[in-house]
Amino acid sequence: KMAAGEAAGRYRSTMSKSKDPSGLLISVIRTLSTSDDVEDRETEKGRLEEAYEKCDRDLDELIVQHYTELTTAIRTYQSITERITNSRNKIKQVKENLLSCKMLLHCKRDELRKLWIEGIEHKHVLNLLDEIENIKQVPQKLEQCMASKHYLNATDMLVSAVDSLEGPLLQVEGLSDLRLELHSKKMNMHLVLIDELHRHLYIKSTNRVGQRSKEKGRISSLVKDASPVPLMDVTNLSTPRKFLETSQFSTPGSSSMRETSLLEIKEDTDLDPEENSNIFMGILIKGLAKLKKIPETVKAIQDRLEQELKQIVKRSTTQVADNGYQRGENLSQENQPR
Repeated sequence: KMAAGEAAGRYRSTMSKSKDPSGLLISVIRTLSTSDDVEDRETEKGRLEEAYEKCDRDLDELIVQHYTELTTAIRTYQSITERITNSRNKIKQVKENLLSCKMLLHCKRDELRKLWIEGIEHKHVLNLLDEIENIKQVPQKLEQCMASKHYLNATDMLVSAVDSLEGPLLQVEGLSDLRLELHSKKMNMHLVLIDELHRHLYIKSTNRVGQRSKEKGRISSLVKDASPVPLMDVTNLSTPRKFLETSQFSTPGSSSMRETSLLEIKEDTDLDPEENSNIFMGILIKGLAKLKKIPETVKAIQDRLEQELKQIVKRSTTQVADNGYQRGENLSQENQPR
């Protein structure tokens, strides 16, 4: 009962805070003022007191019956009230902090912009230093690629380095010697590629024909065939003409076939670049295109065409004469009496 009384007291105090007591008092005064004499007012007062006492008793009984639920509800209400109060205080503090930060940022805006710009400048300087470090290693890497005849990688490296030296790094005075050296190498790079292209166009392909002739002559001498030297079958040989044949005589609608196949050519640094002559010539043409020296290449091929064809005829004549002389020597030895 004591606990129920304490709970009822807390409940009444809570309800008295949540409701306006002046409204109840005004209602009682209005009810008593409607009576005509003192006796009626006393009767009405006694009836109100009795009703109030009855209501109070009923309230106490309900509180005793629902003590646990009422206590939990009161505690929950107090906890919620405390949390709301704390949240309001925190929100108020956050608002004050935000206003303070806004004021500080507004005051330091110019300084922050300056620091941001300096950060971008330092990042750009670091990128330039990394690029300079890589470019300083280009001559050594270029010599290695040229020695191993990986001309496409060398061309890409050289073109990229020269573009950087004549672009973002143009104002770097310490790279002037390196700029002149790489620029000179770029100007003479196409001469090396043109010489390699001519070597594969005119010498490498005819060497294959000569090798095929020697192999046939060796086989015929082993079987002691005295018949005349057979004609060389060059229809199945891979020649530069056949490398361009599919695109040279294609229809206008398929004119991009040669272009696509040239773009798809890639250089494998792990393999011998001259193993496949057709792919190697495609790599040379691609390197000349990157150097923008295709017109000079066409002119050089036209200028040296007659001379190279004469050299082919000269080498072929020498090979045929040597093979014929060797075959005659073999036949003369076979016909000796012994």
